[in-house]
Amino acid sequence: MQLTGLLWGGKLLRRVEFPSAEVLGPEASVDEIKTLIKKCAQVFIKPVFKGGVGKKGKAGLIGRAKDIGTALKEKERLYFIEHSFGNSVAKADGVTFEGGVPAEHEVYFSIADSTIHRSPIMTITHHGGMDIEELPKDKIREVPFDPLTGLKSYHVSNALSELGAPSEIISPLVQNLPKLWALFNNYGMSMMELNPIRMSPDKAGRLVPVACDFKCAFDLDNPAWKRLDLPSHLFASDYSEFEQEINQLRTYQGQSDVFVINPKGTITSPTFGGGANALVTELLGERATISSDFGGNPPYEKMFHISRIVFKYWLRQSNVLFIIGGKANNTDIYETFRAMADALRDNFNAKGPTPLYVVVGRGGPNLIRGMAYMRDTLENLKLPYRMFGHDSAMSEVVNYALNVDKWMEKEGRRLVAAKLGCGC
Repeated sequence: MQLTGLLWGGKLLRRVEFPSAEVLGPEASVDEIKTLIKKCAQVFIKPVFKGGVGKKGKAGLIGRAKDIGTALKEKERLYFIEHSFGNSVAKADGVTFEGGVPAEHEVYFSIADSTIHRSPIMTITHHGGMDIEELPKDKIREVPFDPLTGLKSYHVSNALSELGAPSEIISPLVQNLPKLWALFNNYGMSMMELNPIRMSPDKAGRLVPVACDFKCAFDLDNPAWKRLDLPSHLFASDYSEFEQEINQLRTYQGQSDVFVINPKGTITSPTFGGGANALVTELLGERATISSDFGGNPPYEKMFHISRIVFKYWLRQSNVLFIIGGKANNTDIYETFRAMADALRDNFNAKGPTPLYVVVGRGGPNLIRGMAYMRDTLENLKLPYRMFGHDSAMSEVVNYALNVDKWMEKEGRRLVAAKLGCGC
């Protein structure tokens, strides 16, 4: 669940009194836009996308105007523009008008949860305004810190001094950046990025950090994000009925993160664990119907309902049901497999059989018992299957699923359908 841009990001920043560029929403009148141009000398016109959509600048999706005529032309160009990124395509729903902020220095700043350090980590550089990946390592500082004490002024001061940042920007940043830890920590965020922060002079000539772009991600299983009262339509997870139905099952226990990859995909992959999700989504590509993470030891009832929804939307078009995850530490494999097998049986009982090949790869507590329950169910349904244990390389299991999908396209679907006595 991600949020980008200052339309809502500015409202969040105001909660901790962090300055941000002035912004008008899609409903702004001509007079309001004129006033903003007069005050700031120029405005930037940016399309509004649901969820986290990056690389807009490189794609030419940011307009600049110093007069109302140009601003309205850019509004017309960008209001409903489409943007391709990775395997997804997003369509804008409006634009924002952001006032220009004069500055000589631009800063990149982010806070994120680090799986390497097992703690929050601050990333900072005074070479902001560009992709952090394009900067050499010696121009960036990554500083892990204790979440119990939070981000302190000395973390910021030491990092900027080590980078050789101009002395005039250090003090304002030391005073203001620690405020962002309160925003990150109090509202259930897993990542927050400001790029750029422009160091703009105030009336007295003193530099003030002004956020000119904002991005954050929330952990929806942390209820702290609900304190913000953000409307659900902001997030990409609300694009489809499938995603909305899954997200209604969010509880304190177990994850239920989903995103539709390809509505015409042929491999449906309930995935357990973030690492597995990243690998599987990348390797399956356009063949995947959804990207998902159902880890976190979900109880039987929740996993049963999730599986019923997944199967209702995707099973009939799929060649392969691919149940995959790493070696779990605390997830009860028997409970999750029993729930998925029961949901699969219910789907067949309600809608009839469908030609399907089931590939399973998993490790963890009660694995053998869980695989035995799944095996018995699949054999009763007369479905072909292949199971892999924790000693199998996940990439090889993914490749096996891809090869099965190709075989099903060529002849397997027809052969399985004949065995089940149903149409292809």
